[in-house]
Amino acid sequence: MTEVPDRQAQRRRVPAPARQGRAGAAGRRPSGTGGRGARGGGRPTPPRRPSGAKPLRLGSPRPRLRLIGLALTLVLSAFLVRLLQVQAVDASTYTAKAQQNRYVDQKVEAERGAITDRNGVALASSVAADDITADPTMFTRKATGVDDAPEQAAELLTQVLGGDGEDQAEIARKLRTKNTMYVLLARRRTPQEWQQIADLKAELARQEREGSGVVNVLAGVFSAPSSKRVYPNGDLAATVLGWVDAEGEGGGGIERQLQETLAGRDGEIRYAQSGGRQVPTAGLSEKPAVPGSTVELTIDRDIQWAAQKAISDQVAKSEADRGYVIVQDTRTGEILAMANAPGFDPNDLSEADPAALRNAAVEDAYEPGSTAKVISMAAVLDEGVATPLTHVTVPNRLHRGDRLFRDDIDHETWHLTLNGVLAKSSNIGTIMATGQLGDTQREANKVLHSYLRKFGIGQPTGLGLPGATSGILARPEDWSTSQQYTIPFGQGVSVNALQAASVYSTVANGGVRVEPTLVRGTRGPDGRFTAAEEPEKKRVISEKTARTLSRMLESVVDDGEGTGTKARIPGYRVAGKTGTANRVDPKTGNYRGYTSSFAGFAPADKPRITVYCVIQNPTEGSHFGGQICGPVHKQVMEFALKTLQIPPTGEEPARLPVTFDPEAARKP
Repeated sequence: MTEVPDRQAQRRRVPAPARQGRAGAAGRRPSGTGGRGARGGGRPTPPRRPSGAKPLRLGSPRPRLRLIGLALTLVLSAFLVRLLQVQAVDASTYTAKAQQNRYVDQKVEAERGAITDRNGVALASSVAADDITADPTMFTRKATGVDDAPEQAAELLTQVLGGDGEDQAEIARKLRTKNTMYVLLARRRTPQEWQQIADLKAELARQEREGSGVVNVLAGVFSAPSSKRVYPNGDLAATVLGWVDAEGEGGGGIERQLQETLAGRDGEIRYAQSGGRQVPTAGLSEKPAVPGSTVELTIDRDIQWAAQKAISDQVAKSEADRGYVIVQDTRTGEILAMANAPGFDPNDLSEADPAALRNAAVEDAYEPGSTAKVISMAAVLDEGVATPLTHVTVPNRLHRGDRLFRDDIDHETWHLTLNGVLAKSSNIGTIMATGQLGDTQREANKVLHSYLRKFGIGQPTGLGLPGATSGILARPEDWSTSQQYTIPFGQGVSVNALQAASVYSTVANGGVRVEPTLVRGTRGPDGRFTAAEEPEKKRVISEKTARTLSRMLESVVDDGEGTGTKARIPGYRVAGKTGTANRVDPKTGNYRGYTSSFAGFAPADKPRITVYCVIQNPTEGSHFGGQICGPVHKQVMEFALKTLQIPPTGEEPARLPVTFDPEAARKP
């Protein structure tokens, strides 16, 4: 009988599964198992777990893969959207930015046209200059290796360009400007100044190459071609010409009035850059500048010089506020000279008195005084209410309206002709004569007002100069009680010097007013000359009245009893009129001081030239117009007649009577 072994003992003899690594390495199977586990099925028995341990399970990788896939999808989508935005939606914007960073646009300043006198002599011109520019990106620490490159560069530039601490700080501030590759440091510097900067820049670059530790802080400083306005005659005609400011804009006078004509059109140059330097092989596009036109004035430089010297000397001698002289061609209306004193040098405005920058000859409005009596006499003659020989008995005082009127000097009763009233410049006689213009004073006022308007009083001069005044002429119905008697002798009405000069040119031109002109024409960049428009012409008084009035004005200068004898010119017949008016102080609005003047033309019997002189508020010596402006008139008129080669006519003056004999007048 076969003995059955104990089951428990048999279970203990069954060996544990071999370690997979070792079994695999030995290539053996456990003995007695036939290659299978004790329970069969071909799999080894798993190791026992500790008592009470939970069974282990492997996590599923699918959720994590989904999450990662989603994140990648979102990232790629964002990149795709951005790519579409950059390459499709905003492509042009980014292209422009790239072009902006790569390409530099630089303005090419047009050459400003010159201003010449009537003979082509330059009064204002432009010369080569340089604008000093910089690229702020070349002054950063990254570009230079130092923190204070802008400050170092500013200090060096200020030493060359001049200036103070504020200027140096401003340059440094510009060199620290962000998000730009171009700043303007200084305008219109001379070529010599730029050459100093260029030499200094080259020296710093040499030292930097030699490894001396010096940084070329001027590497980002450049120049751009420009031009500078110069006035070769200094202060000559400065108030007429004006000046050009730092921005290249006309700041006064012709420079401002004809800014567009003179300035031309700026051009543009576009080039690729790298490190602040032009890339030669990257192409260049250029829009050429169109130069401005040359403006030819009616001014004669030599006559302008004579007028300016004469008025400057007399203003200084009289210790006056200011003075002006107008010289006009009586036939054409062209202004041959317009001088102001004091003046200024437009080459150096820093030294100029701001009050002297004005063209006072057209900007000042003042009461002309007795020079305006020529209009009153023209009205009386043209209306036929009197002749040069009409008798006028002039008392020492005349009561009219609310005032008691007098002449400049006390006198016994004068027995004057109408010619004598003008020659002796009698206010009372003028009031009495103009009172005959109407049956009533109101009607007389209207007639006189119409002649004032026809002569150009209270209206624009036609020149179009900046700041020019039209003067002040109230409507006749608005004249006050005193104005209706003071306006006939030049008080209560205001004019500018050009208006007053034009009155005398109208008489000299046979009664035809020619609108004053200052510009003869322009010459374009192509050299073609374009004449200015013909001035407007208008008859104001009859030719007969003009001739008669000319003979009466000769009595003022030629007759020993006239007030303008200091304006006599040997060999020439001169017609003229003095003026001495109470002056309105522009600061207080009250009468203070005098306006002294003299107006006239020559030759009186064949007029060619009108000269008008005014001196405001003379405080030294005489204040009478005949005494201080008569000599100026003579000096300027003599020079103009010789310069224009106008000979004397050789005719004797008419010598109309100034007074009459009352006893003889009473005889039948």
